Amino acid sequence: MTAKNRILATLVGFVVLFLLGWLFYGILLMDFYADNTGSATNLMRAEDEMIWWALILGNLLQAYFLVYIFSKWEDINTFGAGFKGGAILGLILGLGFNLTMYATSNMMNLIGTLVDPIVYMVMMGITGGVIGMMLGRK
Repeated sequence: MTAKNRILATLVGFVVLFLLGWLFYGILLMDFYADNTGSATNLMRAEDEMIWWALILGNLLQAYFLVYIFSKWEDINTFGAGFKGGAILGLILGLGFNLTMYATSNMMNLIGTLVDPIVYMVMMGITGGVIGMMLGRK
């Protein structure tokens, strides 16, 4: 696997993850998350207050995380294998992060805490699938 292939897979994965985040968090589940916040106030930034460089860098690093892991696992070079790997990693990371935040903050109630890892699992699964497919290209 070449560096060019890994860079391209990272960039394509970034675009997919960024768009899925916009779709799930910004459109489809916006009301769900608003209804399941904890007692903390002013959690979400308005769109004109978002720190875009941090959002872009965060998504880019998450895509690279999948590329890095998948390039070490030799069987991740198809959409199906990438989806499975991404979904497993997404669920584990999502549960770990959300349960830790639930235990230490008032950002989300228990329902939101348990649903968010499933959303993240789907997003990482789809992104992982695309990355796996890109890594399998010759």
